[in-house]
Amino acid sequence: MDLKETIRVIEGFPTEGISFKDITTLLKDPEALRECINQLAERFKDIQVDMIVGPESRGFIFATPLAYLLGTGFVPVRKPGKLPAETISYEYKLEYGTDKLEMHKDSIKPGQKVIIVDDLLATGGTMYAAAKLVEKLGGEVAGLGFLIELNELNGRERLKGYKVESLIQY
Repeated sequence: MDLKETIRVIEGFPTEGISFKDITTLLKDPEALRECINQLAERFKDIQVDMIVGPESRGFIFATPLAYLLGTGFVPVRKPGKLPAETISYEYKLEYGTDKLEMHKDSIKPGQKVIIVDDLLATGGTMYAAAKLVEKLGGEVAGLGFLIELNELNGRERLKGYKVESLIQY
């Protein structure tokens, strides 16, 4: 199945000049969603994984079923103030300003092999921050998985040194 065919592209959304990749058309298609998760699992089949991490919110959509399929747990990465227990944080730069992500302090054990999954690789900032959180807790980032990669934004360059897998490239 060609997953790219299940993505709706909307030109000029949210602003003129943007070509928005709408994944809701893939998500509502049971065969495409199943195929997406199976393809992500296939990309990481040779890695003994202990935990799957997903940044909010769309990372949750793909990371949780992948964790189920691989027989691991799932760890959410959230914006500040969303997690109830003690957290660690990582602040990173955006084009204009900064952002911050948090993870529960007890979510990853030292030495655990972790795959981080999100819907989209654009500039790589969110995924880089999530990887740094995992490493701060002593985890090993064994791979980064994405449904879509926007090649012209060079996010893969920011993630050099990590195993990066994307199912669809634009």
